[in-house]
Amino acid sequence: MSAFRLSVTARIALLSIALALISNLVLGAFVWKLVHDDAIDAVRRDTIEQSDALAAVYRSGGLAVLTRTIAESRSAGDLTQIVAVLGPDGRRIAGTGADVARVDRLEPTIFRIGTLGGAAGVVRAWGDREAGYTVRQIGAYRLVNGRLLDDWEQEQRGIERALVTAMLLSLALGVGGGLVVTRYVGRRLNKVADVIEGVASGDLSRRVSNAAHGGDAFDRLATRLNAMLDKTERLMTELRIVTDGLAHDLRSPLARLRAKAEAAVLQADPAQREAAMGGLLIETDLVMRMLSTMIEITRAESVPRDRLAPVDPRALMEEIAELYAPVIEDSGLRFEAVIAPRAPRMVLHRELLTQAIANLIDNALRHAGQGRAITLRLVIGEDEARFQVEDRGPGIAEADRAQALRRFGRLDSARSLPGAGLGMALVEAVARLHGGRLELGDNAPGLVVAIVVPVSL
Repeated sequence: MSAFRLSVTARIALLSIALALISNLVLGAFVWKLVHDDAIDAVRRDTIEQSDALAAVYRSGGLAVLTRTIAESRSAGDLTQIVAVLGPDGRRIAGTGADVARVDRLEPTIFRIGTLGGAAGVVRAWGDREAGYTVRQIGAYRLVNGRLLDDWEQEQRGIERALVTAMLLSLALGVGGGLVVTRYVGRRLNKVADVIEGVASGDLSRRVSNAAHGGDAFDRLATRLNAMLDKTERLMTELRIVTDGLAHDLRSPLARLRAKAEAAVLQADPAQREAAMGGLLIETDLVMRMLSTMIEITRAESVPRDRLAPVDPRALMEEIAELYAPVIEDSGLRFEAVIAPRAPRMVLHRELLTQAIANLIDNALRHAGQGRAITLRLVIGEDEARFQVEDRGPGIAEADRAQALRRFGRLDSARSLPGAGLGMALVEAVARLHGGRLELGDNAPGLVVAIVVPVSL
């Protein structure tokens, strides 16, 4: 059975053809019904009006006047009109058409469609042909009037032939439209398939081309796929950077770790062995901090949005200020907390945001310099909130800020200080988790680092 399974594009084509045909069938049936009903209503209306008028003539002038009126009202060449006055025996006294043999077939009726019948052996003008007629009792006579439906039936046949032609034309157009739709859909899907195949073969730069302002399903698919590929390419690039940086930055501490382990093993003097073991612990702690920070960055990038909860940003900053004020002041620096007087509750990850701000304060403590100041600031704008840490240290030149934000990115001025160059990467990951960004600015002198997040997610 699977060998005869139609492709998606073939099914779309067949669906387009079927929809075109069904819609035209429904439309044709509606038109035919409407025309048919209107024609029958017109015959009914004209026949009843004529019957009423002839009955009024009979009542006012009798049979002679009625006979004369019928003769005068006949239209030359009109062979479809039926007007007859029948006697009690069913014989025609006045009017047109053949004699009627069976009176019981012409019982009084307001309007009927059928055949009137005729006497055997008589040439019938309308006896066996379908007509719309009325039969009315007028005194001892019966008045029969109506119209043969030959012309109407011919018109109906013409309409039916036109509708059949329209159905065939719609089928042809449906086939053509289905092929056009199939070609369009196939071309758009093939573009997506080509990009996916290219990415599968290792070319992460491939993207689906889409209309700049398109809003159909294919454009949305292309936009979502391109966004996914952008994120995948960025993650793969970061993974390569992390792998290369981790291998490079771990090489030195691991080499030092091995050298100090050998030195500790070879030392005979207990004091020297203890000093070597202390250096060994320091190098081990450095490696552990690097690995822990990498785990924290991964954790920050993989936290789902449903883990965020409403938080009062003022209370959060006040708690951080209360915690770090003694530490900063003990380091000989001035500390100031400038917190916005009013702030709405925001959807935040309290622990990760606290850790990110703490990382910024630790960086400021290392680089602010003796006798300088550190400021913790909360600024609430119309759409964004800024969690800032400001120092009065040497700052970072604008040309070096991109390097400072990269994982394992360490400036030359910071290489003499302990660290792995992952602190800013962690802070930036936390900012992205909240749909925001990390900004570096000039404090003239010093550095302003701000986690900028939207007030409402």
